Amino acid sequence: MPRKPRFNLPGVPQHIIQRGNNREPCFCSEKDYLQYLNDLKESAFKYHCRIHAYVLMTNHVHLLVTPMMANGVSKMMQALDCRYVKYLNQTYNRSGTLWEGRYKSSLIDSDIFLLTCMCYIELNPVRANMVVHPGDYKWSSYQENAQVSDDKIIDSHPIYMTLGDTADERQFVYRELFQRHLDNDVIHQIRDALEHELVLGSSHFKDKIEKITNRQTRLRRSGKPRVEEVCADYYVFG
Repeated sequence: MPRKPRFNLPGVPQHIIQRGNNREPCFCSEKDYLQYLNDLKESAFKYHCRIHAYVLMTNHVHLLVTPMMANGVSKMMQALDCRYVKYLNQTYNRSGTLWEGRYKSSLIDSDIFLLTCMCYIELNPVRANMVVHPGDYKWSSYQENAQVSDDKIIDSHPIYMTLGDTADERQFVYRELFQRHLDNDVIHQIRDALEHELVLGSSHFKDKIEKITNRQTRLRRSGKPRVEEVCADYYVFG
């Protein structure tokens, strides 16, 4: 069966997940995390991709990326995989695949879901009961988006920049977002769009993407009517 073609639209954010093969660890030491982040930074720069959020979990990674060139995300991920797997194989004298198939991705309607998706990504360690607060986890973009950090990987999205006139204001408002409850329905929608590599957004946004790409953007469920999106506030924090 031929592979499902990816959505590749310059300027439209993508939520990406890549899992370790058989859910096995992708990172075994602090050096591994640092190597991956360095490889991510260089690969993103080379292929004109802007990283807005990330989290490196033990056996998978989440990224929120806006490509600024055609097929930028695919090229970035290919280069990143090549660099990091080569490092891992040399370091641990290993061979074989690291990742569970190819990465999965979904297009994100930034007007409604960008900040929600950032929170979802950075809350992964909390949902996994690894930490109580996202700021307690070292390997995510929360450090830069919400706190003072020397992390130079993040390229802030214009939506994030509207949170305040200064870095301190933006970080304060961003921290406040985590005080609100991320609705379970929203979490389900994020996971559904990602798992099936579709589009997370309003009906208008999905219609627009379908017209541009001539591709299905919604998960079809036989026998059930399509649930239309409601106001943006509901989708941001429930």
